[in-house]
Amino acid sequence: MHWTILFLAGLFEIVWAVGLKYTEGFTRLWPTVGTFAAMAVSFALLAHAMKGLPLGTAYAVWVGIGAVGTALVGIAVLGEPANPGRLLSIALIVAGVVGLKLAA
Repeated sequence: MHWTILFLAGLFEIVWAVGLKYTEGFTRLWPTVGTFAAMAVSFALLAHAMKGLPLGTAYAVWVGIGAVGTALVGIAVLGEPANPGRLLSIALIVAGVVGLKLAA
């Protein structure tokens, strides 16, 4: 169950990271409110997941999910480049996250 909660925390990390783009420097009210709400949910879920998972593993997996997900949203939604170096780097993060999961 802790892994599921951690995965959800990572999804909310993606939401708030992408939300930062739409706050326009915290000058737009509703995107800012949504971003802070997603941050709160993400941190709360991460804290709950850490009750049953090692600190380093939980944090690294949370960051990895957020980093990969945010990069993929940037590519798919925001038209950011999907060059081979970038895709390889994303794959390496995924490999690290899977490795941490298997080693936990």
